[in-house]
Amino acid sequence: MMSQLLPGAQFTYFIRPAHVSPPRGCLILLHGVGGNERNFSEISKWVDPNILVVMPQGPIALSNNADQFAWFHVAFTKDGPQINEQEADESRLRLLVFIKEMQALYQVDSSNTIVAGFSQGGIMSASVALTFPNAVLGFANLSGRILPEIKPHINNLEGLKKLQGYLAHGQFDSTLPISFLFQADELLNDLNVPHATKIYPMDHEISENELKDFLQWVGEQFEVTASIT
Repeated sequence: MMSQLLPGAQFTYFIRPAHVSPPRGCLILLHGVGGNERNFSEISKWVDPNILVVMPQGPIALSNNADQFAWFHVAFTKDGPQINEQEADESRLRLLVFIKEMQALYQVDSSNTIVAGFSQGGIMSASVALTFPNAVLGFANLSGRILPEIKPHINNLEGLKKLQGYLAHGQFDSTLPISFLFQADELLNDLNVPHATKIYPMDHEISENELKDFLQWVGEQFEVTASIT
């Protein structure tokens, strides 16, 4: 495992190298609010060794803690989450560039790249994939939501039909209520995006059962073994 910042790269990132070159695929994992590029390091060990795992760090440092980052600022109000839309949009566009950088650097392409994340990382995964569906094979949104702010940027309807989506959420999520999952599922249906939707008896977290299902889905997309035994 190593952390890198390449000249001109969009983000500092951790990688779990693949055992083959070029890799069979690339899985990009995005952390949530207050996390960092090392949050998925343990989970990455369960991914098939022929898959490259890339874990970037969000661009926004939070408070005085050097280890806490975000993709955009958000305030939780009685009317729901209120985001800094400019920051979210900047991160969305920078993530697109970052994905292309990783694809060029590690010799993978859009047909074998998946972007996934937890909470705000899942939000960003959906934002990038739905607005640039030709950039990736698929996306996974774990305990996140789909921002209504990206709807004006969703215009490649044909590309969306080939995108693979994965939604997972806790039934008792106290941070982002499960209603956000139902909204996301409805939107993907309206957009004709093939996807799986999973609900787990948990709060705002990643459970073992969820992780097993997610890694199985990843493995199916890459046609490799990517699951906890």
